Amino acid sequence: MAAGPGTTADTGPTARIGEEEDEHVKPFTPEKAKEIIMSLQQPAIFCNMVFDWPAQHWTAKHLSEVLHGKQIRFRMGMKSTDTVPQFETACSYVEATLEEFLTWNCGHSSTLGPFRDYDYSKFWAYADYKYVASLFEDKTDIFQDVIWSDFGFHGRNGRESTLWIGSLGANTPCHLDSYGCNLVFQVQGRKRWHLFPPEDTPFLYPTRIPYEESSVFSKINVVNPDLKRFPQFQKARRHVVTLSPGQVLFVPRHWWHYVESIDPVTEEDHQARVEEAITRMLVCALKTAEDPHSTRAWLNPTEVEDTSHEINCLYLNRAVSAFFDHYRASKTVEIQVLRTNRECMKKEELNMHNLLEVEQTGSQNLTLGTVKQKAASSFGPALVPVLPSSEEPPSQRGEIFKNDGKDLVGKDGEHFGKLHCTKKQQMRSKSENALVEPIASNSTGAPSQACISTDDLLDCLVHPQVTKIVAQLLIQGRSL
Repeated sequence: MAAGPGTTADTGPTARIGEEEDEHVKPFTPEKAKEIIMSLQQPAIFCNMVFDWPAQHWTAKHLSEVLHGKQIRFRMGMKSTDTVPQFETACSYVEATLEEFLTWNCGHSSTLGPFRDYDYSKFWAYADYKYVASLFEDKTDIFQDVIWSDFGFHGRNGRESTLWIGSLGANTPCHLDSYGCNLVFQVQGRKRWHLFPPEDTPFLYPTRIPYEESSVFSKINVVNPDLKRFPQFQKARRHVVTLSPGQVLFVPRHWWHYVESIDPVTEEDHQARVEEAITRMLVCALKTAEDPHSTRAWLNPTEVEDTSHEINCLYLNRAVSAFFDHYRASKTVEIQVLRTNRECMKKEELNMHNLLEVEQTGSQNLTLGTVKQKAASSFGPALVPVLPSSEEPPSQRGEIFKNDGKDLVGKDGEHFGKLHCTKKQQMRSKSENALVEPIASNSTGAPSQACISTDDLLDCLVHPQVTKIVAQLLIQGRSL
């Protein structure tokens, strides 16, 4: 999905993460990428590694056409935040097609269909951990759209991947995978990851209930923790990162992670939504005034919603609110990108200092220290480390699409990871690479937002510049 009117414009080279001078040249060879993955001990984002993957076009809309009529199981959860994690055992499930999911996801209420019992404003839906090999068993050519060999895993493609598609708010409870690491390719929309290092395991209150092979869950809802019940959680070192389309997140072995969707799956143009809300308000007001007793002559039968002025005002305010929410998120990205660049520079200086110390002491840890430093020295615009968060992030929701969960086995039979491919809503511009994010407050320079009244709208519509344009258009139309 291309960038459109709601995305943030480039503000200069310092605000562009992961872009090389030649965007058609990948920053790492497959061998180098695999070397980094095998030696890196902290989460990091690979940038500009998948710009030529056909899977870049795997939007929810596109996949709904490819999988036309195929039933998929969706996990349904509540958007309300509780201190108890929403484990799969506490969720309900729906069998539906992607077309039905997208219709529901757009907020179209219906008394029919598989989502009829789930109010979109109160529930999220998640088609999580869907094996691509099973989902596309009769369309195997699509496996080649995912090219994990670019990361050194030769022969691996979409067949070894899992797909994750969810609505705004869909989330995975905090857990660690008992084997393997993860590579997550974000396809559409954004997803926020809350990560904790293996050393913090005692502070995460691990449990094997509910039981799932290779998964150890945390008893804590990490975005709304019960600190009275779990006081040690305050010692956990949270790392927060927002993954954007075109980026690949590396999660090392045994790192805890909670994942939440912070965008809707649908492709939204926020300014166009405001424009449409204004148009709706004007058409309904003028045509209803002309004939208050009948709408059949001017309202399409597919428009089943109430056309009252009150409903239209609500629609307009929601559109404006969504625009400002998107604006604030975009400004946060810019701020965090600048911060990440500074942190990377400091970290590289520190790593070089540490390497010199190891070489000078000649300790027995020289080899290990050199390997870790080698991976760390790769940090920069194309490989961005996920750093500890300095603030407690608020809970914001989004969606995702993951890749397969099989162990990656290196030579000598060493297990080193799982591949994951992520699918989120709403594509962002490549220049908006979201990165490490100790979430910003509302002080990001966004214009103030207040409820929009009828008088506010009229002030805009009868503005001299607007009426002048309307007059010119009317005159031109009459003269043709």
